[in-house]
Amino acid sequence: MTKIIHYRDDCIGCGLCAEYSPELWEISKIDGKALLKNSILKKNVYILEINESDLKDTKLAARDCPTRVIKIMK
Repeated sequence: MTKIIHYRDDCIGCGLCAEYSPELWEISKIDGKALLKNSILKKNVYILEINESDLKDTKLAARDCPTRVIKIMK
């Protein structure tokens, strides 16, 4: 299964991830950074397993993230 790894501490809150994939991402009203919905925090990174159907939009978000804080692991 594919995993999204989100290094949230370095996020600048540009919102591209939430724009590409609102079912997986939202922008926090508290600090303005991206939140990976339903993810688990492990060692200062957020991790979420996704289905192949979510992979296309996730790849776009990872590619276009200006701070490169979204990684995809298979």
